Amino acid sequence: MCIFDNDIGTEELAHLEMIGTIVYQLTRGVPADVLERVGLGAYYTDHDHAVYPMSASGTPFTAAYIQSKGDPIADLHEDMAAEQKARATYENLINLTDDPDVIDPLRFLREREVVHFQRFGEALRIVQDKLAEKPFYVKKPDCMNPAYKR
Repeated sequence: MCIFDNDIGTEELAHLEMIGTIVYQLTRGVPADVLERVGLGAYYTDHDHAVYPMSASGTPFTAAYIQSKGDPIADLHEDMAAEQKARATYENLINLTDDPDVIDPLRFLREREVVHFQRFGEALRIVQDKLAEKPFYVKKPDCMNPAYKR
């Protein structure tokens, strides 16, 4: 399960990098007065043209967004919900632009979120099946016990 989560987690960081690159390319060279006019003056003041992960409302990214209960079923449901929220966000971003150079990578990212949702769903089924199995315990034969004497 850890390898599975690492793969998706690594890919999600790549998604962040792709979105950051799109934002950087769209704002590179835009003068400060234009950024101010379109409502990005405060962002420019704090970050210039640098990429700084934050929500559309301006809330900076924080690890507090990451939900973890320690229960595999609850955590996998949370992961699945996060993937659907990301998919919906990409759809909203696609609806905000007509630039094919922005739309194409957003569509790719949206598709990856659907795949991640499916993989988490598969993992959920595996965990549920495993938890539903009858416990099976193995007792080592006495001859395997170091204290065993013939």
